[in-house]
Amino acid sequence: MTPTKDPTSAGTISDPKPATKAKSRPAEEARDGLFSQAEPDPHMLTAFVGDQDEQSADILPLTPLPFPLPLPITRSGKYVFSRGIVLPQPIPIPIPRPIPFPFPEPPIGGPGRADAEPVYDDDINSITLYQREEVQVDIDGRYPQMAISGTRSGFLTIAAHWVASVRRTAPDTYEGPIWYKDGAPNAVAHTHIKAVVTGGFLPSTRQVQITFTGGGAAAFTRTYAFNSSAHRSVEFEYDRVSDAVAVTSIATHAHPNRPATVASENLTLETVYRRAGFSVSKSGGDTVIPTNVSGPDSLWTDQEMHDAMQGHWSRFANKPQWSLWVLFARLHAQGTNLGGIMFDDIGPNHRQGTAIFSDAFISNPPAGDPAPAAWVARMRFWTAVHEMGHAFNLAHSWQKAASPNLPGNPWIPLANELEARSFMNYPYFVSGGETAFFANFDYRFSNQELLFMRHAPSRFVQMGNEAWFSNHGFQEAAQHSNPDYELRLSVTAPGGRFAYLVPPVIEAALYNRSTRQKIVSGERLAGRKGLTLIINPERGEPRQWLPHVRHCAEDMERVLKPGEALYDSIMIGTGRNGWDMADPGRYCIQAVLDVDGGPVYSNQILVTVEPPATREEERLSADIFTPEVGQVLAINGSRTMDGVNKVLGNALELRQNPISALAAATLATPLSYTFKVLGDGGSEADAGGAGAGRQIEGYGADPQAVRHLLSHALDRPDDLVNTMGQTRYLRDAPLLAGALTQDVPEGIEAFEAVADRRPQAAASVLPISDTLQAQLREKAAGLSE
Repeated sequence: MTPTKDPTSAGTISDPKPATKAKSRPAEEARDGLFSQAEPDPHMLTAFVGDQDEQSADILPLTPLPFPLPLPITRSGKYVFSRGIVLPQPIPIPIPRPIPFPFPEPPIGGPGRADAEPVYDDDINSITLYQREEVQVDIDGRYPQMAISGTRSGFLTIAAHWVASVRRTAPDTYEGPIWYKDGAPNAVAHTHIKAVVTGGFLPSTRQVQITFTGGGAAAFTRTYAFNSSAHRSVEFEYDRVSDAVAVTSIATHAHPNRPATVASENLTLETVYRRAGFSVSKSGGDTVIPTNVSGPDSLWTDQEMHDAMQGHWSRFANKPQWSLWVLFARLHAQGTNLGGIMFDDIGPNHRQGTAIFSDAFISNPPAGDPAPAAWVARMRFWTAVHEMGHAFNLAHSWQKAASPNLPGNPWIPLANELEARSFMNYPYFVSGGETAFFANFDYRFSNQELLFMRHAPSRFVQMGNEAWFSNHGFQEAAQHSNPDYELRLSVTAPGGRFAYLVPPVIEAALYNRSTRQKIVSGERLAGRKGLTLIINPERGEPRQWLPHVRHCAEDMERVLKPGEALYDSIMIGTGRNGWDMADPGRYCIQAVLDVDGGPVYSNQILVTVEPPATREEERLSADIFTPEVGQVLAINGSRTMDGVNKVLGNALELRQNPISALAAATLATPLSYTFKVLGDGGSEADAGGAGAGRQIEGYGADPQAVRHLLSHALDRPDDLVNTMGQTRYLRDAPLLAGALTQDVPEGIEAFEAVADRRPQAAASVLPISDTLQAQLREKAAGLSE
């Protein structure tokens, strides 16, 4: 089917030949420009008035303003400060007098400041860290977020970023706390700002003076000059495949299902993002791509779109840049159920390309719709803005609570916005469906999304920079978690710091927080059933931890009284992804567990992997950080993987590193009972048919070897228990106890001993501290199955 141009799509990209102009169209559909001839939106009269740049051109009506009208001056936008570099002048001869201290002296006295904190006229706390600052003032205009943020840059790199929430405390004065910081900690030491924003109709007269106080740092005041009414700049480029329809603007009143307050205008993609706070430009001419680029089936795969982006986008580069390519195509290879996609996740630079598929489900209006052509145009336009929003690193409205959070430089924890009338929500997901959505849709982003686009660190938002859906925040809000339960994560390593080579272990506890007994499945923790765990490194992309083994077993139901818990240890440093936490640095860990049909979100914990302390640790890392070693550490040892056992034997010599104790326990556990191996029976047996000679061979326990291996850990028994994981130790301790007492269970009895757990005996196998013994006894009563 060959699509035709939608009559409501004033911004449709066409083939490079003139189109026949329609003889007549409704007034609201006939506008070719950006402005409405209808009654101006009252918001439009106050937004960016007086700005002589493209941001103000977006929203000033063409019709004369009905003067005299007291229009407020809008002062939101970007302000800058730069420090000149003054080279030292040579001094020909020493001057025998004191040289003045280079920092300004604080003011003395003054009205109302006799006992006040001294305020300097420069930042003496970190003056060498940055030479340029940008400040985003967001206090008025369209969708003000009542926030002020700043970025401090050095000669080549960004030093730090901060965000403050503010309120108006006096005319032209705004104050509030700095609640978010990112970057060098000593570059933003303060905790509070007071901003005085002044200036008139002419942008050149505007400035903001900010006083930074609190945090135990010396207060100072800085003045920033107005730069732009836009917070950030971005450029778009649209390309259309010749068999597709491209909708880049719509008439907002073309469809009767709309809010009564929405302005009648010809709304463009550029205008939507200008109102979100961006200065938008076009990077090149919009071109038409021949259909042969997509292959004989005219369907598009992600790889094909990526290749097309490289060949047809004038700004393509494998580097972060404020530039976005939008492809309008007919259909994706996935079929008609995919209306659009942010496809660019190939290579190191993501979020540079997005695609809209004009012949997908978005081209099928509901039966009986009063304006089907306008419905299709609106859905195509909404899809374009939605997919472009992903390029700005915006998540879906219902996904924000599942996005990982990065400690040290996270964005704020976000709540799901299931009913949001936002470009990032699906119209058919809200209560009442698509009709209810568009009846209250004002063609905007939510406040959470605007705050992110305007004030998050630029690398979070800029195309080609951070990977998609990172740095949004993993929801902690209790209203999104099953209130009857609490999932608590913790670590026993002091300060959450794990030595290099040691796979971090977290302790998980599922508490009954209701006022009545609950019956839960022990498999929720032990079998990892319904458990999703996210590992988010400080540098790199977040990963979902995947256990080496998942058990398919009958649920063992447990009764939890109010306040009781199930416990388990989870070795998250290694899994089916490999070693997720091999690199030194900080990691944020959070999990969600499905219980009784509802999610239970855990707390966030911060884990630090230390760098190698010795050359020997660094040398052994190549041998230890292998999938095979990780698997053996996770499953408590092997008697047949000789190569891995040799590596663990070498790790025994690192006596100052807890990996030595962990290696000893991993080697000792399979030696503490009769270990069964399915042998191949030799070549003669194989002649009798496949597997004819296979037999189970038993390797007897070796108590002497167990005692020798555990001698590597007896000098620091608490470290051994915590490195293994407390509940893992409780399971393995009966075997180790039997070896140490020369009472080694044989065969199936060894596993029965594990099942019985004998927690009181297990808690005292090693000479561990009284505090740790108490913790083990508490957990022994609540071990998950």
